[in-house]
Amino acid sequence: MGIRYSKIENKNKREIVLLKGLPCKYGKCKFCNYIEDNSTNLEEIDRVNKVTLEEVTGEFGALEIINSGSVFELPESTLERIREVVKKKKIKLIYFEIYYGYKNRLDEIKDFFKGVDIRFRMGMETFDDEFRINSYGKNFKLTKIDLEDLSDKLYSICLLICVKGQTKEMIQNDIELGLKYFKSITINIFINNGTEVERDEELVKWFVDKYAYLQEDLRVELLIDNKDLGVFEQ
Repeated sequence: MGIRYSKIENKNKREIVLLKGLPCKYGKCKFCNYIEDNSTNLEEIDRVNKVTLEEVTGEFGALEIINSGSVFELPESTLERIREVVKKKKIKLIYFEIYYGYKNRLDEIKDFFKGVDIRFRMGMETFDDEFRINSYGKNFKLTKIDLEDLSDKLYSICLLICVKGQTKEMIQNDIELGLKYFKSITINIFINNGTEVERDEELVKWFVDKYAYLQEDLRVELLIDNKDLGVFEQ
């Protein structure tokens, strides 16, 4: 049983929905068991997403859409339904997730939702290329030029921290670079989920002691638990 609608009422007020999507185009992240929520059944996707989107009230004028993949894995019928809800509820701001491979297609979504402020978030996980590729299974490398390009296109990135093999220095560097290049960062403390990636409890203790103050930083969303946003499928 999962929860697909929630409200974020602390720093960055918005409604959030977890929608069903088609299979993640990439689908090779070693830490992800989230793709089990995907479906190839368009009728099921439409049914689930219709019910979920009916809960949106528009009270904050801001809506975050997440799905187990990227916005580009949401069927057109779902995108059209989102557009209807956004118009009806007078929503001015939408957050969407993307994978790195879609970074040159963002205008397609902006054009589809003309007149609405669209903010994209991407799972960077870490700025350490080798760790991202070998430990997380995200197969892309970034030069300084790539980072500058992404900082223009994306509003925020997600960092995945406190896993075995990571160091304190890597985590510190990731937070510094995230705040240097992007307007906002989401920091996810990893929770064991049956994948090959494992949580490092010592790093968790160190991080929470050292960085608890980030809870007050308006640029940072700190997820101590992956259910902290209030939506999840299990």
